[in-house]
Amino acid sequence: MSAPLKTTIRIDLANGVRLGPGKAQLLGLIADLGSIRAAGAAMGMSYRRAWLLCDEINRMFREPSVFTRHGGKSGGGAGLTPFGAELLSRYRQMEETANRAICADLEWLAGQTDPLYERDEKEAPPIA
Repeated sequence: MSAPLKTTIRIDLANGVRLGPGKAQLLGLIADLGSIRAAGAAMGMSYRRAWLLCDEINRMFREPSVFTRHGGKSGGGAGLTPFGAELLSRYRQMEETANRAICADLEWLAGQTDPLYERDEKEAPPIA
């Protein structure tokens, strides 16, 4: 049996930046792991890349989403600000709402998918 179809939400903001599943996953992992480094590693990205994404997320909105604590006796770390937690919660709610709204259409598409077709990674990328 194949995996169920899924959708992703990407929001193109008026200021030209995007909020999508990757940034939402990073925020969620920072909340769970308490570290930008650990969150980035869990996603297979370098600390620098994770830090740059956090910096971008913090500049996207009027309020920052991620805070950091400098190291010391109790160690450093990171977490979500109240705004960041609300942003992540609302993003996940938008995903859930969208998936519920198109559930019947996703089931129909799943029934139309050729189970024998597997995209060869060497092929040209699909036209979306």
